[in-house]
Amino acid sequence: MPQRTPVARVCRDCDGFPIVAITTGTRPPDGTRHTLRIACPTCRGTGRTAPAGLVRAGR
Repeated sequence: MPQRTPVARVCRDCDGFPIVAITTGTRPPDGTRHTLRIACPTCRGTGRTAPAGLVRAGR
């Protein structure tokens, strides 16, 4: 008998793309661009959200 594994849900805010690179527009002398890596605040950079029954509430 096959075992069912819980399906991880894709984050609704980032659609599974949790970390993005944003260019600042400035360039150092070597010609590359400065970038910032920003993680999704909802899923904290994982791209997945926990099912509602597994979310810890309270202290």
